[in-house]
Amino acid sequence: MRIPTPQVRVLRRIPTRAERAAWHLLRGRRVGAKFRRQSRINRWVVDFYCFEQRLAIELDGGVHAQPSQIRKDAVKEAYLKRAGIGLLRVPNGIVLKDPEEFLRKVREATGRPNDPSPGLLRRPPSPSGEG
Repeated sequence: MRIPTPQVRVLRRIPTRAERAAWHLLRGRRVGAKFRRQSRINRWVVDFYCFEQRLAIELDGGVHAQPSQIRKDAVKEAYLKRAGIGLLRVPNGIVLKDPEEFLRKVREATGRPNDPSPGLLRRPPSPSGEG
């Protein structure tokens, strides 16, 4: 079953805290590769996808430790592998607490140099526009 486009749009409009932080680090080719948020690949939606690198990034929160989700993730991962798409799984905590480690993992997966862009690790703007 394919996820309908309106549902994918909702996922883009209402990101988790970790997705928002990761997007701040990935957007605008900041890591040397272009990523898209909540990208549909056949019947699956991945948190971030780079077409030119054929690399998907999934941020894993607590729900991914549940047995039913582990099975779903395994099926999704097997499909992506068969389709020739690499998958980088990163726990939410790494994105939120150690953004430099998140960037290191992304650069390693994309084969990009490991020198951050200036100002890249600044905190993302607050959703309310304050701070």
